[in-house]
Amino acid sequence: MPYIEFGCRPTVIGSMPGIDPAKACAQITRYLKDIPAWPQLPNRSFLENMYVQYSQGFPGVAIEGGRIYVDRAQDLSKPLEQFYAAYLENDFSQYPISPDYAAGLYTFLKLENLSPLAVKGQITGPVTWGLTVTDGDKRAIIYDDVLGDVVAKFLRLKASWQEKVLSQISGNTIIFVDEPYMAAYGSVGVMLSREKIISLLEEVFSGINGLTGVHCCGNTDWSVLLATSADILSFDTYNYAQSLSLYPKEVKRFLDGGGAIAWGIVPNEAETLAGETAASLKDRLEEAMSPFTRKGIRFKQLIEQGLLTPSCTLIPLGEEGAGRALELLAELSINIRKRYL
Repeated sequence: MPYIEFGCRPTVIGSMPGIDPAKACAQITRYLKDIPAWPQLPNRSFLENMYVQYSQGFPGVAIEGGRIYVDRAQDLSKPLEQFYAAYLENDFSQYPISPDYAAGLYTFLKLENLSPLAVKGQITGPVTWGLTVTDGDKRAIIYDDVLGDVVAKFLRLKASWQEKVLSQISGNTIIFVDEPYMAAYGSVGVMLSREKIISLLEEVFSGINGLTGVHCCGNTDWSVLLATSADILSFDTYNYAQSLSLYPKEVKRFLDGGGAIAWGIVPNEAETLAGETAASLKDRLEEAMSPFTRKGIRFKQLIEQGLLTPSCTLIPLGEEGAGRALELLAELSINIRKRYL
């Protein structure tokens, strides 16, 4: 894995408030010149909901009345045959994401005068997608003998397609695999073994040529995600800094292997955000890093191999609040880079 020196540059998780893709892109590119990401706009359409957005073409998928499920009653032999043929040929062109499912992506691709260091995309992870999308009997698709095998392979093709289109903007691509359901790992909500989770994620990563990231916005067993081949670990530092500090050995091994940590230090709750400044967030970030320095990880390494992001989605903040969060994020990054690099 290449050594990644992000130097605490800012980027974003992906989902944005508002329904105007041009406005969302303008906000992102104003503050995130080095590593912009395309905006997901779930308020614009149910098709942009994170479970629906990447579902197009999944064998038997049905979307109706604000619900997504897989209709097992239909004969799926033909679509399954077509899917496996495309998978074996790595023909991801058969599984694109169309404009009505990702208006922000298509608006982003048309932007001019971008010269970023890297470009970021995102996809819902196989654990989260497979546990949320159910069959007609409300049984999670990940537990289906036939379709459970398709989930990660399908998302791999979606990730490959997305990376290909984003490479028009920059040859340096980063694709985050978003796994909010990992916060429920070890509970009855996620009856998947550690090995199964790692293999599902690795399947998706194997379709990505550039850098891979994995994002979980809650508390989880970080040793599972740190055991994958992900290049970047993204977490909600603002609310769960302590949870990662319980794994100093694994974090050290990850960083020494060239990995990077995306510190989700800017809060996404309006009231909390109102009480923060770039200076207070800098203190909070340094406090989140200090347990690692006490365990023998150099502070400079944490800064060099760090990204800065909001804690999670910016949707709860509304458009004005999202702008404020991005402004703080950019200012914090500049302050840290000036001070330490």
